[in-house]
Amino acid sequence: GGECGAGHAEHSPRVDPVDIMLAVHDDKVLLARQPAYPPGRYSALAGFVEPGESLEEAVAREFMEEAGVEAYDIDYVASQPWPFPSSLMFGCMAKVREPALTVDYTELEDAMWVDRKGVEAAMRGDGDAPFVAPPPFAIAYNLLEYWLGI
Repeated sequence: GGECGAGHAEHSPRVDPVDIMLAVHDDKVLLARQPAYPPGRYSALAGFVEPGESLEEAVAREFMEEAGVEAYDIDYVASQPWPFPSSLMFGCMAKVREPALTVDYTELEDAMWVDRKGVEAAMRGDGDAPFVAPPPFAIAYNLLEYWLGI
């Protein structure tokens, strides 16, 4: 926070918590694409943590709402500040019991499970990879590296 004006009141900027999350099932990860993404780009799912909700509850809710999968064994991995707007992104991994997807097409353009070979190819930038990886500065990229054990 910083001081402001004659009242000397403390003003703390608001920070919105956002979950960025990878679901894992059978050595595959769940990736999705939003219409605003560059062509071919897929990334981890994401969503705002709502007031009164834990990170884990938000992850489970978002996976259910956006992809129709039930997440469990949710682990926090890493965080990243994101200034546009002022968000704090929490990277999480989760396991999924049943891989069948029910995609919310109002939120996502597509979602799919990708195996290790496909993720490795995308991270290398191979032209025949099943998707274009998120950029290296994105926490989704770090989550994919974490999953690959890089």
